[in-house]
Formats: sequence, C-alpha cells, structure tokens
Amino acid sequence: MDSIDKVVFGDNQFFGINHMSQEKAQLLAERFFDIKHIYEVYDHAFECGIKGVMLNSNDRAKEICEHFRSHKKEYEFINWYPSIPYPHKYANMIAEKGIFPTINEVLFKGNTASGVLGMLTKGSAAILGKDAIKLMKMLVDIEMKMFKGLNVKVVFLQNIVVDLILGFEVKEVFIEYCEHVRKKYGAIPGLITQNMPHLVSKLKEWGIEEVVVCGSFNKIGYLMSPDLTTYEDFAKSNDSSKYQLMAMSTLASGAIRPKDAFEFIGSQNIQSVVFGASSYKHIKETTEILSSTL
Repeated sequence: MDSIDKVVFGDNQFFGINHMSQEKAQLLAERFFDIKHIYEVYDHAFECGIKGVMLNSNDRAKEICEHFRSHKKEYEFINWYPSIPYPHKYANMIAEKGIFPTINEVLFKGNTASGVLGMLTKGSAAILGKDAIKLMKMLVDIEMKMFKGLNVKVVFLQNIVVDLILGFEVKEVFIEYCEHVRKKYGAIPGLITQNMPHLVSKLKEWGIEEVVVCGSFNKIGYLMSPDLTTYEDFAKSNDSSKYQLMAMSTLASGAIRPKDAFEFIGSQNIQSVVFGASSYKHIKETTEILSSTL
C-alpha cells in the first residue's frame, strides 16, 4: 500500500463548520461566501508545503474541483482525498424538492443519454433485485464524478455511512466498496469512523486490508469511542502496512493547544493528520509543528 501524505488539509472551515462555536461557524461561512477566499487559503497551505487535500463532496466542491482541474499544471502535485457522500446535501435536497425529484436530479442530471441508460439498467436491476451493492457502487460513481481528472489518492466513505454499516456488520458492503475504489479509481479505500479500534478489529476479522482509517484522535478523548485508553492501546499495536491511521479533530475543536495536541499525536503510531485552518499564520504554525512530530 502506498504511503499517504503525513499532513492533509481539510475543508470544514470553508463551509461554516465549527463543532464548538456556532458564532465562529457563522463568521467562517460569511468569510468564505466568496469562493476566491477559499482558493487563497489553499494557496497558503501549498506554500507551507502541504500536498494533500481532503474535500467533502458538497455542492461547492464541484466548483473547487473545476478550479483545480482547469489549473492542473500549476497544481499537479496535489493528492486528493475525497470524502463521500455529503449527507447534508441530500437531506437539504429532499427537504426542498421531495424524495423523487431528488432521486431524479442525483441520478440523471448532467449525464449523457448513454450514461442515463446505463444507470437506468444498473439501477433498475439493483432495485428490482434489492441489490444494495450495485446501488452503493452507482452512488459512489455519482459522487466521484466531480473529482474526475484529479489525482485521487484515497476515497473516504463518511462516518455516518461507515458506522451505520459497521453497526449492522454488513461486511460485503465494505469488501465491495474497497474493491470498487481500487479497481475503478486506482485509489486506496478509506473509511472514516467514530470508533477506530472496533472498525479495524472487524476489518481484520473480515480479511479486509490495505485501508486508510480516519477518526478523531486527541489527548482528551473528544469524539473518540469508547475511550482514549482503548485508542492508545490500539494504535500502539496497529500494523500500519495494512491499516494506515489518519487522525482528525486533533485540536478537539480548539480545546487543546496545537503544540500539546501534535506532540501527543507524535507519540502515537499515527501515519497522518488532517486539519483545517483559515489563516496563513495558523497553517504555517501547524505544519511546522507537525513536520517535527510526525
């Protein structure tokens, strides 16, 4: 399995997401309403040596991908880490348009006649045969359309999906998802979870290897299930040649100072950190600390 980037730049800050402060979230949403400001922050990140970008497949991601696709020669060094699907996108569409118009728009908007025919055939067979695997692959392909032409390193499945499937222990979905990502996109399959130790133990049991597992990992146990000690013991014994670990929420939404947070991460068997920041100063400080600890 290829090694992933040690430092990956996240995108929560661009879309008004802050788990600790709604006021900060609103200020970020207002600042990045003009997408040019997003591109400026990305350039700051690249200037600081970052080469990996995690991007959720929300509506604005299409425009972001198009920007970097149209300037590919300038940004050919970027490794992309798509995170799919973006649940809020579908929830908002259903609330606004209803379930059937949403299905119509998601499946058929922007497709050629032959593409629609192919999806109809695959989709009808899946629905009639109650084949969840075919539907899963079809939805993955729809989400991945916006990343076409970019250098995709890892394709992450969002934790809201991963942890639901994990709870029901539907191993076939994980097996088929990983194979689909490898074969169709030439990428490493990634899984985001709120329970890293349990997910990896099940992947081992099911014989699924060479996967990137991303989850919250910080010194106060924020958003870590079941607890910090279990995570530390798990990371210490993890075989990184089979399961590369990427830590998110390392600052616990601002509850931990960067130096303390990343020194802790550096003491763990962690291969990568994904973080988001909105100023050159914070990006530079974070990358400098991470480069000396990871």
